[in-house]
Amino acid sequence: MNKSSQIKSQFHLFRQRRFLPFFITQLLGALNDNIFKNALLVIVVSTAVVGSDSTTNFMTNFAVGLFILPFFLFSTLAGQLADSYDKAMLMRNIKAAEIVIMLAGSYALLTLNLNMMLVILFLLGTQSAFFGPAKYSLIPQHLRNDELLAGNAQVSMGTFGSILLGTLIGGWVVTLDNGAALLSGLIILVSVTGWASSRHIPEAPSENSAQRVSLNSFTQTAQNFRMARENRTVFFCILAISWFWLYGGCFLTQVPNYTVTILNGHPRLISILLAAFIVGVATGSLLCHRLSRGVVEPGLVPLGALGLSIFALDLSYVSMSYEATHASLSGITPKQFLSLSGGLHILIDLMLIGLFGGLFIVPLNSMLQQRTASDKRARVLSVNAIVNAGFMVGGSFLGIFFLSVLGWSIVEFFVTVAVLNLLVVGIIFICVPEFVSRFTLWVSSGFKPLLNR
Repeated sequence: MNKSSQIKSQFHLFRQRRFLPFFITQLLGALNDNIFKNALLVIVVSTAVVGSDSTTNFMTNFAVGLFILPFFLFSTLAGQLADSYDKAMLMRNIKAAEIVIMLAGSYALLTLNLNMMLVILFLLGTQSAFFGPAKYSLIPQHLRNDELLAGNAQVSMGTFGSILLGTLIGGWVVTLDNGAALLSGLIILVSVTGWASSRHIPEAPSENSAQRVSLNSFTQTAQNFRMARENRTVFFCILAISWFWLYGGCFLTQVPNYTVTILNGHPRLISILLAAFIVGVATGSLLCHRLSRGVVEPGLVPLGALGLSIFALDLSYVSMSYEATHASLSGITPKQFLSLSGGLHILIDLMLIGLFGGLFIVPLNSMLQQRTASDKRARVLSVNAIVNAGFMVGGSFLGIFFLSVLGWSIVEFFVTVAVLNLLVVGIIFICVPEFVSRFTLWVSSGFKPLLNR
């Protein structure tokens, strides 16, 4: 198979109505979330709302945790709804709710009301929590089994691309003289466009319409966890996916403060570093299809896990050297940063952490969808969302604990998380030997032919 035919096979889904409107809807939703969230974070870091590094660390982690909390609270109900009703219909209603939320968000931005912005951030998290189980259970319903990896790779690419654009737009526009007004109009426009796109998603009727929605979240959550644990591999995929979001969140959340306090960088440098990480994730997501030749390959997961730790440790070492060498400088611009010793190295490390993160997460998401029965897939995916949320909130508390309570440096925190990654994924691979055995098989029989192409 030549290169052009491989690219065609990976991106042909963009010509399909069963995928493109869904992809656009997901992309715009992630874009809006991140425009608003990063505008809020820049306001917290760059204005007089806070008065010290420790308070800045607390507020930054608190805001991120507030966005994540609804996934923990509402995912069980969201999973039941997605298993009981047409998923496309649910998505349209959720996108309509986003328009209302963004109207209120526009007012909060225009008035610079920090408390109201935090409430809106919680509501955006709630909207995303209801969207998630419907989104991930719709993918295997509309795509064939041999399209599953490509579909997840495109969704991952689009999501992280939206995170990048949202980070750049939200972080930059809010600093302009009329930034609040521009952002207010933009988030309303994006939400309306996302709702319009959702109206073209083909129907995805329930495969378990007899399922009754229970408002007893504790009982239903326990039942969903039992379903998730019926398949050992599925449950450990959930744990591995959740760990990835904790790991990635620990890095992404600290990048703004890392840029200012460790790299002595100008705020514009924040966007460059975030872009390197996110471009890496998007690249790694697309590379999955190439490396596994279009099939869901568990063997890529150990490769991704190793890369996450190796380049995080390298980033920490280079950062310490950079900080000692350039301690006398301040307000370093992106152009200056790349010309300084260690600057380009740091940028490449962040990109490679993201790339190996993409290799780690895409096969796990595909395995989770592929190995879960269709009539209970959304409820199992709601367990994934809950555990994801628990780990991500835990990551926020880790940041608060190590950085605010213990007073560790951000570099020391990065080293700790990189070492923890080796321990956590090592335990998962021991519990599910398939990952390591498939990795060994992939290296011996799959990787070598790939190099000869």
